Amino acid sequence: MIKTAETHDPGKTPFWQTRTWRLGALGFMVDAFDVGLFSFVLALIAADWSLTPADKGLLGSVNSLGMAVGAFSAGWLADRYGRKSIFFATILTFALGTAASAFALGFGMMLALRFVIGVGLGGELPIASTYVSETAPPRERARAVVMAESFWAVGWLLAALLAHFIMPEYGWRAGLLLGGVPALIVLYARRNLPESEVYIRARAGRTGDAAPPGGASVVPIGRLFAPEFRRGTATLWVLWWAINFAYYGIFLWLPSLMLARGFDVVQSFEYVLWMTLAQLPGYLSAAWLIERIGRRPVLALYLLGTAIGAYGFGHATSLWTLLTFGAALNFFNLGAWGALYAYTPEIYPTAVRARGAGAAAAIGRIGAILAPYAVGWLLGRGFSQAGVFWLFVIALLAAVGTVLWIGPETQQRAAPDER
Repeated sequence: MIKTAETHDPGKTPFWQTRTWRLGALGFMVDAFDVGLFSFVLALIAADWSLTPADKGLLGSVNSLGMAVGAFSAGWLADRYGRKSIFFATILTFALGTAASAFALGFGMMLALRFVIGVGLGGELPIASTYVSETAPPRERARAVVMAESFWAVGWLLAALLAHFIMPEYGWRAGLLLGGVPALIVLYARRNLPESEVYIRARAGRTGDAAPPGGASVVPIGRLFAPEFRRGTATLWVLWWAINFAYYGIFLWLPSLMLARGFDVVQSFEYVLWMTLAQLPGYLSAAWLIERIGRRPVLALYLLGTAIGAYGFGHATSLWTLLTFGAALNFFNLGAWGALYAYTPEIYPTAVRARGAGAAAAIGRIGAILAPYAVGWLLGRGFSQAGVFWLFVIALLAAVGTVLWIGPETQQRAAPDER
């Protein structure tokens, strides 16, 4: 008999006290820890290995290429073989890859390892949101996903603290070696992770039956483009592309951009740490609003706020305006991420939910691949930070228009196969 995830009874236990929710939240935390840590490591590696801006952009882009591969393949595998086993495989991949990258002997080796790490990171994220969404009741589903995704802010804060207090003295290799530890701890906690009951019921075709063995037929991915999902799929692909483009173009470069403005390593890492503190209230406010005003308005509001923050940060001329708009970027961008992770699983039925989320995330990673390299390429050719940040403003405004124009609202409606 397959062990299933506990279903949450709102009259008994708050969703945030369930084991399945906590494990999903910790998954977001360790993913963010790795992404955040590498943004600080990138600034130190560049000095150590005399990397050009284009080289730095390539390191960020190859990681996103791995995330695209991981997101698409893990979503397909999770719909075919279950959420639990793919959860385990993805987190093991990036945990071991992060620790191994501490021993990279040169640029080429680091490129290869960042690709492997990206496969694990990209695969874990859409499955985590799918898993949390399937184990929460419909009326609390969006809030549960956003609150779980808020642990991304915790992971970034841990990375910023490690970078600020450890790496200036002990170097980036020590930071990467320590970077694999939280993931291994979560991996241990997930050793008895129950399978999603919603997934098992959908695969069996009737309540209470065990899931069929791996390899059974699954719904073709072409169903993502069926008439009832076409608008949702198009909206998600635009949103995922734009928010990835902005996030990885800005945040992977943030410590390096601070250094380029004349701050030393300790100052740059400290200022990024202070700006990162705004991520948590961004998530919490989005979690509060998303069940009150709906998914589309929250996404539009927070994406618009991110665009304003990007414009202000790129054009800042004083430390005060730099920190203010940097905090706004963290607040609104991460709030938008939380809303997007809540919105995505609600578009699709169980049979294609993980694949739909994985495909959207994979499209998003195309933006994440292009952005870091584009920033490095433009900066290397003399473009100002203000000019570069216009790219992010345009992408984010396009996303706002898309979600308001064609995006379906999913508030207070059951998933397509629960109606």
